[in-house]
Order: sequence, then structure tokens, then C-alpha cells
Amino acid sequence: MRINLRNEQLELHPHKAIYWEKHQMLLLADLHLGKATHFRRAGIPVPEQVGTINWDKLIGLLLQYEPKRVIFLGDLFHSTYNTKWEELEHLFQQFKGIQFELVLGNHDILPEHIYAKSLMKIHVELLVSPFLFTHHPLDIIPQEMYNICGHIHPCVYLNGQGQRVRLACYYFGKQQAILPAFGEFTGMAVIEVKRGDRVFVIAEDNVLEV
Repeated sequence: MRINLRNEQLELHPHKAIYWEKHQMLLLADLHLGKATHFRRAGIPVPEQVGTINWDKLIGLLLQYEPKRVIFLGDLFHSTYNTKWEELEHLFQQFKGIQFELVLGNHDILPEHIYAKSLMKIHVELLVSPFLFTHHPLDIIPQEMYNICGHIHPCVYLNGQGQRVRLACYYFGKQQAILPAFGEFTGMAVIEVKRGDRVFVIAEDNVLEV
């Protein structure tokens, strides 16, 4: 699904990522890598394949688009250090032609020396005009900018044929867009949709405007 946003062409992928072809840039939010491992450490049984799906989707997107830049909009890694971080660094080595960048989120709490050793660039926020990339949605956005963020894990409910289903979505407001959470093992929050907003749900392998 392609959309025009502030005169820029963006592609919304059903794997919950946006591709900005003009800059060969891939945008993802809320991967929460290592979350399943973190929970298993705490004695909570979580299937290993949950993490595998995330890796497969991410690698598939890198192979499909061959981007120059990948921007993670926060909550890349779920919590404290575990071996999944080393797997991530190995992936960076495999795709050396790509610049990986992280806009820090509230779950990105690893020690500074780990980020310093990483091949990623680290940002608090990132401006690539006309878009201002953050993790948390901004309350105040400069008039000339459009905020693209994550954190919320947005979804909406759809009704039909006696059923009510909850679907992850891309949300586009007047001056702010919120990406769905990329990670499989994440919750969702129903988002308030106002008049004039645009919402695109992910329904299996499709992105549909509702």
C-alpha cells in the first residue's frame, strides 16, 4: 500500500514497516527483540518461534528493499542484555552495506558501552525533513514538521458478520503518524481516531485503509 504524506511517497508493508523510497530508508518500531528470552529466564513459558518470526520478517524486508538506512523507532531490544543482542550484531555484520540507526525508546536500557560498541548510530530523535522521527509521540510538533513515531502499538476494532476483531494498524493524524509494533510478542492499544485521520489495518498479508 502506497500513500502520499507531505508530498513524500511511502510504502506501508504488511510486516509493519514503512519504506521511504526517496531515501532508500526502512522504518520500524517496537521490535522488542529478546523479549521471549527475557520471559523464559523469568520462568514464563514462551515459544521460541516467537523470536524466530521477528528475525525472519526483518531479514525478509532487508532482502526485499535493500535499503541504505534502517531506522528503528525505539524499543529495539526489550530489556536487559541477553544473547539475542549478539544475534542482532551478527545481522549488522551480514548487512554491512546498510546503516542501522536507533532512536532510543523507553525499553532501550542497555549500558552505554554496549551501544558504543554497536555498529548502529544512536539518536534521541532524528530529523529527515519533513519527518521528525521519535519513539514517543510528541505533544508539541513544529508546524513545518511531521512526527513519525512508535511506542503506542496502535490497533483498532472492526465489526462484521457478528464478529469483532482487533487489528494492528498504521495511524496517520494531521501532524503525526504512529507505526504498529513490529514485534510479534507485543501488546496492542486501541487508538482514538478523529475526523480526518487515516487508518490502515494489517490483515494477514494485506494493508487496507478503513
